[in-house]
Amino acid sequence: MLEFRNVSKSFWTGTQRKVILDRATFRVDLGQSLGILAPNGTGKTTLINMMAGLEKPDEGKITRSSRISFPLGFMGGVNATHSAAENARYIARLYGLDADYIEAFCRYLVDIDEYFDRPMNTYSSGMSARVSFALLLALEFDIYLIDEGMPSSTDAEFNRKAGNVLHERLTKSTVIIVSHSPKILERYCTRGAVLQDGQFHMFDTLEDAKRLYEYDQ
Repeated sequence: MLEFRNVSKSFWTGTQRKVILDRATFRVDLGQSLGILAPNGTGKTTLINMMAGLEKPDEGKITRSSRISFPLGFMGGVNATHSAAENARYIARLYGLDADYIEAFCRYLVDIDEYFDRPMNTYSSGMSARVSFALLLALEFDIYLIDEGMPSSTDAEFNRKAGNVLHERLTKSTVIIVSHSPKILERYCTRGAVLQDGQFHMFDTLEDAKRLYEYDQ
């Protein structure tokens, strides 16, 4: 379970205060994957980081009673001067998991041949995104946090394999995806919410959230 109670968050931009959340209260229970629709520039990444515990609220309380993932794309703990293989083994040790299995899983999913054993600072942005997603999926969490859905990749085979693994994870886990695009959410989420102008609107269905989001566009 993940719960926000009267949570507020804002930033000073230098000219004005940008409000990300204004006394938001909502709860995500296991088994109820949530898609959050938010226009660009509204604080999607900040919201996901708060869920993960990477950023603190200005006010209110965030309760986590489940294993919650790091956000997709978050590369904390990953050393760019090391190879994907070395990073996979390091992450495995951090979580007390079988390093051989985690390395093999990521090597299969990413499928970048000899580059998997080269430093990650030699990778393209697409290759780095694939490694990040593979590391996320290699670790089993109760709740997965994803900002903007699948990483941008022109590799159809990777998208197919990663999508299949994510679907398998969702048979026993929950996902929270924040995106500006309703289509990204439809495949994975049952409940919906809209974040706009600091207000968080929670709905029982994704369709209800889409109606509000599309009305305000």
